[in-house]
Amino acid sequence: MKNGLRVQLVEDHTTPVIAVNVTYDVGSRNERPGLTGFAHLFEHMMFKGSKNVGDGEHFYQVFTNGGAMNGTTSSDITIYYEALPANQLEMALFLEADRMRSLDITQAKLDNQRKAVQEERRMRVDNQPYGRSYERFDEVFYDKFGYKHSTIGSMEDLNAASVHDVAEFFRIYYAPNNAVLTVVGDFKRDDALALIRKNFEDIPSQPAPPPVDLVEAQQTAERRENLTDPLARAPQVLIGYKIGVGNDADQAALQVLSSVLQGGDSSRLYQSISKEKELVSGIGGYVEERIGTGGFYITATVRPDQKPEVVEAAIYEEIKRISEEPIADWELQKARNATRLGYLQSIRSAQNRANILGSYTILFKDPNLINTRLQKIDAVTRADVQRVARKYLITTGRTVLTTLPAPAAPTAPGP
Repeated sequence: MKNGLRVQLVEDHTTPVIAVNVTYDVGSRNERPGLTGFAHLFEHMMFKGSKNVGDGEHFYQVFTNGGAMNGTTSSDITIYYEALPANQLEMALFLEADRMRSLDITQAKLDNQRKAVQEERRMRVDNQPYGRSYERFDEVFYDKFGYKHSTIGSMEDLNAASVHDVAEFFRIYYAPNNAVLTVVGDFKRDDALALIRKNFEDIPSQPAPPPVDLVEAQQTAERRENLTDPLARAPQVLIGYKIGVGNDADQAALQVLSSVLQGGDSSRLYQSISKEKELVSGIGGYVEERIGTGGFYITATVRPDQKPEVVEAAIYEEIKRISEEPIADWELQKARNATRLGYLQSIRSAQNRANILGSYTILFKDPNLINTRLQKIDAVTRADVQRVARKYLITTGRTVLTTLPAPAAPTAPGP
């Protein structure tokens, strides 16, 4: 549109529903030292009212009209979304446009949502077993600030946030030229475009946000740290390997590698380390694609009668095997099938398709990836899997954080 807002429309008349998604090109990667947690704070602030919508009314209007809605924040993007009966498209667009245009930022609302975010931090990080471990892992794994700090932010930074700081963050990042609007569902294209122009086109654009360098230099030595957690009841081993940026040429092969190595109960790590050797009570992992440098992660919860170093050695043995010997044909086909099933299930609903389209546009500048993702997976060969294992799952590119339960407190002497 004239103000830089990117609009994506996908007509789907199979069911009388519409999904509206607004994806903002902002996450915790855009924060500065001393001002962390802003992207996540805004996920909360955006529901506190705007010029024509009262505090909490966004929820009320969507829910009372038979819809569902929420928001989510990550290191790379922030997403707001709602799914509603098809006859409520105009209302959904109005609600999203009004808060993009005129969010009501006051000291009282900031104080209220600051407390809500701090309570969320206590629940998810500070008072959760291994909560601090996951936060600390990124601090060790990454060098550049964008990904090095947690999305939820620190208590100190949240307390220090001012109304001016918050208003500036909104002005810079919540502008139409920094957003993608995606509508999927039962509508007519021309009618939807007319409503979008009516609601969004007069919202002024802003100067482009400052760029953030998110590509890490190649790691040259293993990084290792131990952490004691008074809430943990069993040791845990977190292992991460740096990979390339999202949607690069190796991502599909890395997804297949992850599926073979740690995708479910038939995977190599589960079968060997959990089922046969009985070293862990749980093991698994995933590949995280990011705008910048991503990661290949493995998490193992060690059984009380075993040692973390034994579990680590067993994991590296399986990695060595997959690096030296091509995977079997049936393993490749299983990984393809599992990926295909998971992906097709993920795009069944209008809401998920809207989320994926907006995310692919911001993350990878490639909305058409929704149509080519499976082709990339199907093109992966056994040699590709072996090649990326050798390239990325190497000792010098590895970060390891071992969490140990706090020692039991000494028993008080009897009378």
